[in-house]
Amino acid sequence: MVSNKIANEKLRNEYLNYLLEFFNETYRIKSNEIAIPVVDCNDEEKWVVLTVKVPTGADKGREPFDGYAEAEDYEHKLREKELKAKKKAEEKAKKIEHDKKVRSEQK
Repeated sequence: MVSNKIANEKLRNEYLNYLLEFFNETYRIKSNEIAIPVVDCNDEEKWVVLTVKVPTGADKGREPFDGYAEAEDYEHKLREKELKAKKKAEEKAKKIEHDKKVRSEQK
Protein backbone atom coordinates (compact mmCIF):
# COMPACT_ATOMS: atom_id res chain seq x y z
CA MET A 1 0.00 0.00 0.00
CA VAL A 2 1.28 3.48 -0.91
CA SER A 3 0.57 6.84 0.66
CA ASN A 4 -2.39 8.91 -0.49
CA LYS A 5 -0.04 11.49 -2.05
CA ILE A 6 1.73 8.88 -4.18
CA ALA A 7 -1.59 7.26 -5.15
CA ASN A 8 -2.91 10.67 -6.29
CA GLU A 9 0.27 11.37 -8.29
CA LYS A 10 0.01 7.99 -10.02
CA LEU A 11 -3.65 8.58 -10.83
CA ARG A 12 -2.93 12.09 -12.15
CA ASN A 13 -0.07 10.84 -14.31
CA GLU A 14 -2.21 8.01 -15.67
CA TYR A 15 -4.82 10.49 -16.91
CA LEU A 16 -2.21 12.95 -18.15
CA ASN A 17 -0.65 10.18 -20.23
CA TYR A 18 -4.09 9.23 -21.53
CA LEU A 19 -4.71 12.82 -22.65
CA LEU A 20 -1.24 13.04 -24.21
CA GLU A 21 -2.05 9.97 -26.31
CA PHE A 22 -5.64 11.04 -27.05
CA PHE A 23 -4.86 14.39 -28.64
CA ASN A 24 -2.75 14.51 -31.81
CA GLU A 25 -0.28 17.17 -30.79
CA THR A 26 0.23 17.90 -27.10
CA TYR A 27 3.01 19.38 -25.01
CA ARG A 28 3.53 18.80 -21.33
CA ILE A 29 4.23 22.22 -19.82
CA LYS A 30 4.03 21.44 -16.08
CA SER A 31 3.78 18.32 -13.98
CA ASN A 32 -0.01 18.50 -14.19
CA GLU A 33 -0.64 20.55 -17.36
CA ILE A 34 -0.59 19.93 -21.08
CA ALA A 35 -0.90 22.47 -23.88
CA ILE A 36 -2.66 21.79 -27.16
CA PRO A 37 -2.23 24.01 -30.23
CA VAL A 38 -5.58 24.95 -31.76
CA VAL A 39 -6.99 27.31 -34.38
CA ASP A 40 -9.80 29.68 -33.44
CA CYS A 41 -12.72 30.88 -35.58
CA ASN A 42 -10.50 33.66 -37.03
CA ASP A 43 -7.95 31.08 -38.22
CA GLU A 44 -5.48 32.31 -35.62
CA GLU A 45 -3.32 29.86 -33.71
CA LYS A 46 -4.08 29.67 -30.00
CA TRP A 47 -3.38 27.25 -27.18
CA VAL A 48 -5.68 25.32 -24.89
CA VAL A 49 -4.18 24.31 -21.55
CA LEU A 50 -5.63 21.36 -19.66
CA THR A 51 -4.89 20.92 -15.98
CA VAL A 52 -5.26 17.51 -14.39
CA LYS A 53 -5.50 17.30 -10.63
CA VAL A 54 -6.78 14.90 -8.04
CA PRO A 55 -8.39 17.13 -5.40
CA THR A 56 -7.81 16.19 -1.81
CA GLY A 57 -10.91 17.94 -0.50
CA ALA A 58 -11.45 20.56 2.14
CA ASP A 59 -9.48 20.94 5.33
CA LYS A 60 -6.36 19.27 3.95
CA GLY A 61 -8.24 16.17 2.93
CA ARG A 62 -10.19 15.66 6.13
CA GLU A 63 -13.40 16.34 4.20
CA PRO A 64 -13.22 14.35 0.97
CA PHE A 65 -13.83 16.08 -2.36
CA ASP A 66 -17.35 15.45 -3.67
CA GLY A 67 -17.60 16.06 -7.41
CA TYR A 68 -21.35 15.53 -7.42
CA ALA A 69 -21.90 18.23 -4.81
CA GLU A 70 -19.50 20.57 -6.62
CA ALA A 71 -21.45 20.06 -9.87
CA GLU A 72 -24.75 20.78 -8.10
CA ASP A 73 -23.30 23.94 -6.54
CA TYR A 74 -22.04 25.09 -9.93
CA GLU A 75 -25.45 24.47 -11.56
CA HIS A 76 -27.11 26.38 -8.73
CA LYS A 77 -24.74 29.33 -9.20
CA LEU A 78 -25.43 29.35 -12.94
CA ARG A 79 -29.21 29.38 -12.34
CA GLU A 80 -28.85 32.24 -9.84
CA LYS A 81 -26.73 34.20 -12.28
CA GLU A 82 -29.28 33.63 -15.04
CA LEU A 83 -32.16 34.75 -12.81
CA LYS A 84 -30.25 37.88 -11.77
CA ALA A 85 -29.54 38.68 -15.43
CA LYS A 86 -33.23 38.25 -16.34
CA LYS A 87 -34.32 40.43 -13.43
CA LYS A 88 -31.81 43.10 -14.37
CA ALA A 89 -32.95 43.01 -18.02
CA GLU A 90 -36.58 43.35 -16.94
CA GLU A 91 -35.76 46.29 -14.68
CA LYS A 92 -33.81 47.93 -17.48
CA ALA A 93 -36.72 47.45 -19.90
CA LYS A 94 -39.12 48.97 -17.34
CA LYS A 95 -36.79 51.94 -16.82
CA ILE A 96 -36.48 52.50 -20.57
CA GLU A 97 -40.27 52.36 -20.91
CA HIS A 98 -40.68 54.74 -17.97
CA ASP A 99 -38.09 57.14 -19.40
CA LYS A 100 -39.87 57.12 -22.79
CA LYS A 101 -43.16 57.87 -21.10
CA VAL A 102 -41.64 60.75 -19.09
CA ARG A 103 -40.03 62.22 -22.22
CA SER A 104 -43.23 62.03 -24.22
CA GLU A 105 -45.16 63.73 -21.40
CA GLN A 106 -42.56 66.50 -21.24
CA LYS A 107 -43.04 67.29 -24.93
